Amino acid sequence: MAKEVKTEAKVCVGIEALWEALAKDLRILIPKIIPNSVKSVEVIEGDDVPKMSYQKEKIVELDESVHKFRLQVIEGGHLNFGFSSYKTTFQLTSIHEKETLVSIEITYESEVEDNNAMPSKTTMSTLALVKNLEEYLLNNVAV
Repeated sequence: MAKEVKTEAKVCVGIEALWEALAKDLRILIPKIIPNSVKSVEVIEGDDVPKMSYQKEKIVELDESVHKFRLQVIEGGHLNFGFSSYKTTFQLTSIHEKETLVSIEITYESEVEDNNAMPSKTTMSTLALVKNLEEYLLNNVAV
């Protein structure tokens, strides 16, 4: 049975600039905003937790009309820690011209009973990534 963990954060970046960065340019930006954690991102298909040296994710949903996208781990990473399914969904909602609500949902299935802490850590890491992205966009791009 699938379980889920949800969180959200407000960022001081407009929805279109944030959507562009998260859904389209993230592969380029991640090594710039968290260089100590991510060396490179390679797109194979499609336009702090325990140390993971490798994780392959696939975009399984991308809906520009509602600013929503979902990533699914398909190899390595969380799957090496007993999860049979691990998906992260981002939903962006405009609050004001230069303020966006980022909703994050981790949906997972685990073969190991004691795996409930990792999704919560993933949400914290994902929130940190979003905040680092916000800082990067505010300092490096006209948003």
